[in-house]
Amino acid sequence: MTTHWTLGCDAADPHKVAAFWATALGYVAEPGYDDPDGASIIDPDGVRPAIGFLRVPEGKTAKNRMHIDIRVAGEPPWDMAEREQLIRAKATELVVAGATAVREEFYGEHLGHIVMLDPEGNEFCVA
Repeated sequence: MTTHWTLGCDAADPHKVAAFWATALGYVAEPGYDDPDGASIIDPDGVRPAIGFLRVPEGKTAKNRMHIDIRVAGEPPWDMAEREQLIRAKATELVVAGATAVREEFYGEHLGHIVMLDPEGNEFCVA
């Protein structure tokens, strides 16, 4: 049996970052979680782990040691042209939602993933 768990994250503005990640992952605000210094988002299907965001006084000072990779292209084998379109479409959607695109990484001649920053500067990848 697996253990249920929640990913806990520090934030300067937990509600803003939670709203971004809810959009990015297709999550929703956790019903009944009402805290001005925290926010929680959940998988609406109840399958994936919850993610909590708590306000902390200090800002981000270095590269985060753990991050979320958003895998929009599914599992191999891939149609590489279709995979690239899915990655670029999701990255564009996330820029509109407040992310910043940092760089593109290629696997040979094919787009592998796009490195991005969430609204508070936390690194993540879209693959």
